Amino acid sequence: MITSVGLLKQRRFLPLFVTQFLGAFNDNLFKNAMVFFATYEIYKSVEAETQFSAIATGLFILPFFLFSALAGQLADSYDKARIMRIIKMAEVLIMLVGATGIFIGNLPLMLVALVGMGIHSTFFGPIKYAIIPQHMAPDEVLGGTGLVEAGTYIAILGGTIAGGLLDPHVAAVAVVAVAGIGWFSSTHIPTAPPVTKLKLDWNIFRSSYRLIAATLHIKRLYLAIIAISVFWTIAAVLAVLFPPLVKNVFHAQKDVASVFLGIFSVGIAIGSVIINRLLKGKVSARYAPLSVLAMAIFVFDFYLSARGWSGTPENLATTREFLSMPGTWRVLLDLIMIAITGGMFVVPLYAFLTTTVDKSQTSRTVAANNIVNSAFMVFGSVGILGVTEVGVSVSDAILVVLLLCVISALCGWRLYQAEKAHEMDSTVSLD
Repeated sequence: MITSVGLLKQRRFLPLFVTQFLGAFNDNLFKNAMVFFATYEIYKSVEAETQFSAIATGLFILPFFLFSALAGQLADSYDKARIMRIIKMAEVLIMLVGATGIFIGNLPLMLVALVGMGIHSTFFGPIKYAIIPQHMAPDEVLGGTGLVEAGTYIAILGGTIAGGLLDPHVAAVAVVAVAGIGWFSSTHIPTAPPVTKLKLDWNIFRSSYRLIAATLHIKRLYLAIIAISVFWTIAAVLAVLFPPLVKNVFHAQKDVASVFLGIFSVGIAIGSVIINRLLKGKVSARYAPLSVLAMAIFVFDFYLSARGWSGTPENLATTREFLSMPGTWRVLLDLIMIAITGGMFVVPLYAFLTTTVDKSQTSRTVAANNIVNSAFMVFGSVGILGVTEVGVSVSDAILVVLLLCVISALCGWRLYQAEKAHEMDSTVSLD
């Protein structure tokens, strides 16, 4: 077995890692530049800011719900590396549209590009996980999955910070350049020919229903997908809340919102590495319930910090001023621990998806997961918007995340029990 870090030296993994890293970076550079522009330059009320943040999140997620089934069929039917190159070339074109929107300050055009990036990620997502067991040894799958997750969140950190700090015109040039480099990197991904050949069902609603029905009847897959979906609902809710929370509760400028999102990204990356070390390459949900219960504790403490925060609403604090305020380090510690425990929870579950089924079905399994994830995330984004619309404060809305953590813990526990039952049945059958 090659160590996780050792995989970064392998041609069967490094180009994939770089390609997905740049894609995640670009998604967040563009999305956050747009959201922060709207929050700090256009809208002047917490309701409008929360609404736009929720709309942007929902529009990005919607393609996952609509097109994941088709994406999974294509990925299982054709060479995955070739599809990746086509997808990355499309990203270049999408970012040209987005860059134009940034240059002329046209929010509708930016939203069109955001939907395009959602479609891009919809078709890329099933492949980046499904190609891992095709190129990795069985005891390298968890390490490879963990590196992809860690790399994704480090990229989110970079994109988030850049989106908040770069001049809009510089960001416009950057998103096109990064897309071009991502396409070049994709040309070096080794071939990954299909294990099967499917007759494609182009009816996205029928194919989505059939895919979900064919996947969720397997108990361990069902529990893993539900647990992942609840986790990403938590992430979606936090993504919606962070910009208005930072501005209206912590009374800070948009660069502090970038710090919040960045810390969250780094924390998940750290959690991805920690859980791989703890499990020593074994795909297991052993630590899932404990991880997400610990996450709930830090979410509650973050809520208490937000409720008790005092600041000057008239003058939004810079990052330096925010860091000098009493209680800031408690807030940041809560954030990074929420993310670390979240990473420890979710990474093994993705490895479950790619190792529980035959390699000919991995892309469709990940696609089914993405459909359910997106439905949960859209529900979470719209739901948190509804919660704030009926008069619940942005800080009190954090309690929704606490409830979701408890649900995640229950799902993780049931998955671990199903895992142990499966192992026991396998032992009995061998005897």
